[in-house]
Amino acid sequence: MQRGWAARNLTDDEAARVLAEWVGHARDAQYPSGQRPRTFLLIGGRGSGKTRTGAEWVNALVRGFAPFSSGRVHRRIALVGETLADVRDVMIEGPSGILALTAGGGRGERPAFEASRRRLIWPNGATAQIFSAEDPDSLRGPQFEAAWCDEVAKWRRDEETFDMLQFGLRLGTAPRQIVTTTPRPTRLVKRLLADAGTLVARMATDENAANLAAGFVDAMRQRYAGTRLGRQELDGELVEDRQDALWSRALIEAARTVRPAALTRIVVAVDPPAASTRSSDACGIVAAGQGADGIVYVLADASAAGLKPHQWAAAAVALFHGLEADCIVAEVNQGGDMVTAVIRTVDAAVPVRPVRARRGKWLRAEPVAALYQQGRVRHAGHFPALEDEMCDFGPDGLSAGRSPDRVDALVWAVTELTPARGAAPRVRDFK
Repeated sequence: MQRGWAARNLTDDEAARVLAEWVGHARDAQYPSGQRPRTFLLIGGRGSGKTRTGAEWVNALVRGFAPFSSGRVHRRIALVGETLADVRDVMIEGPSGILALTAGGGRGERPAFEASRRRLIWPNGATAQIFSAEDPDSLRGPQFEAAWCDEVAKWRRDEETFDMLQFGLRLGTAPRQIVTTTPRPTRLVKRLLADAGTLVARMATDENAANLAAGFVDAMRQRYAGTRLGRQELDGELVEDRQDALWSRALIEAARTVRPAALTRIVVAVDPPAASTRSSDACGIVAAGQGADGIVYVLADASAAGLKPHQWAAAAVALFHGLEADCIVAEVNQGGDMVTAVIRTVDAAVPVRPVRARRGKWLRAEPVAALYQQGRVRHAGHFPALEDEMCDFGPDGLSAGRSPDRVDALVWAVTELTPARGAAPRVRDFK
């Protein structure tokens, strides 16, 4: 198809140059011929060729190559990733990144990467500045003709960063951007999919099997085919809810509030990990408060992975003091008395209420999910990682096989606040 497009639209010399380029053997989804939308959203599975497409797109604009460019060289480009390290390690220096395109020669002159100034400079004067989604305000001021946004479904401050970028896309006759991402049902991804001005292309990992390690696709299919994780990470499918999950995103959105009622009791619940290595389960740390209106409000999610006992204890105690909580509720199945002892080495004055799980995670979580359905639990803010776990928690746990540590902590916190427990209440306003 690409060869036919080149033959129809270019001179013989131009066609020869184009067909010597990647466009001559790229898949149709990677080069939508004849279309130059403001936003090209490329959704794909792991290893499907998203990064290579983004790098080739930037290369084509800088060199003025069709079909992405109409022949005009684009000289001011933004590269935006989850972090600055991601931009450097994946988009620029990665095996499918921008610098890799010119490593073997014959693909144009190699740009210079000025890491200290956060930019790439091509010999023709084109410049690509790098930005992190952790710092949306860094996009205030600069202006561009084009932008490449990578893995937007992972961005922590996604909509704020994307919106700041839109104000900067104001140079040239037709500013444009490519967005490459593995799908997750974030507000930004769904917003882009709903935008009539977005051209959407989808790619599965299988389609790029020839460029991946032998046996990789078969191994992944054997392990993950048909699972929620496989549909998302291999098929590039946007999976909004797990059908058998206790919570849905619609239920959580309906339970969201800006400001809770005055709080009569606050607890911090801790679900300690069995180990403290980087690859071990996270330590679930979730705070919730009982409102004067009888509603339980989820206040914070401070869960983290790879923490040593004194580190997660310090995080829990810090949250306890920050919220002026009444006690820390700690599950002791894994560590017994050691859990309480570790917390008290950080602050001996903190009240600790040990709890022991006597039923499975699903059975403990069902009554809490019922409270959400009854409107008796609300979220005082956005807690993306916690909410992802909630919407992926089914009878067999999380689809990836990990421990639902955040959900466990949430369940302990809400359960502690629903029976008539504790001392006389003291009313505090949540700010």
